[in-house]
Amino acid sequence: MLYLIIMKQKNLDEMTFEELGRLFPIILSEHNPEWREIFEREKKAIIAAAGEYIIAVHHIGSTAVEGLKAKPTIDIAIEIKNGADLKAFKDSVINIGYEMSWQKDNPPPHMMFMKGYSLEGFKGQAYHLHVRYTGGFADELIFRDYLRGNEKARRDYAELKIKLQKQYEFDREGYTQSKGEFIKNIVGIKKP
Repeated sequence: MLYLIIMKQKNLDEMTFEELGRLFPIILSEHNPEWREIFEREKKAIIAAAGEYIIAVHHIGSTAVEGLKAKPTIDIAIEIKNGADLKAFKDSVINIGYEMSWQKDNPPPHMMFMKGYSLEGFKGQAYHLHVRYTGGFADELIFRDYLRGNEKARRDYAELKIKLQKQYEFDREGYTQSKGEFIKNIVGIKKP
C-alpha cells in the first residue's frame, strides 16, 4: 500500500536555523573574478530602486577579496541616511526581488535583505544586503581592506574557513560565529 504524506511547506522565515542550514549548506568556492562585476550590476539596480535613501554602497565579505575562497554570496553593505523613510526604503528593495529579515541583534536599523534563496535551496546568484546608518560598516571595511593587502592573513583566513566549513557545513550561525575571533583580532590591530 502506498502512503502519501502531505507536509505543509514552511516559508523561509518560519524555518529553524537547523532547517535553513540543511537547505542552504556552507559551500566554499574558489575566487570568481566575475564577483566584482556582479556586485557592480547589483549596486546599480539598488541605487536605481532606492538611491534617494542611500549614502554609500560597499562590496564586503570574502567575495570582495581577490584570491580568497568564499561562499558565493555577494555581501553588500548599504549605508542609509539617518532619518530615512525605512518603510519606503524597504518597499523599494523588496520591489527588486529581495526579501527582508529583521535582525534585532544587528546595529540599527536592524534590517537585512536576501535574494537567491527559495524553498528548494539556492536559486541563482545569492545576495545579502546589510543595512546600517552612515558610518556603520567601519569594521567590515577595515577587515576587507586588510585582507586585500595582506597575503598571509588572506591565506590564514582561507584555511580557517575551510576547516570551519567541514565542521559547520549545515550550521550557518556556528560557521559565522567561529570566524569572529579571527576577524576581531585583525580589526583590533588596524582600527585607529
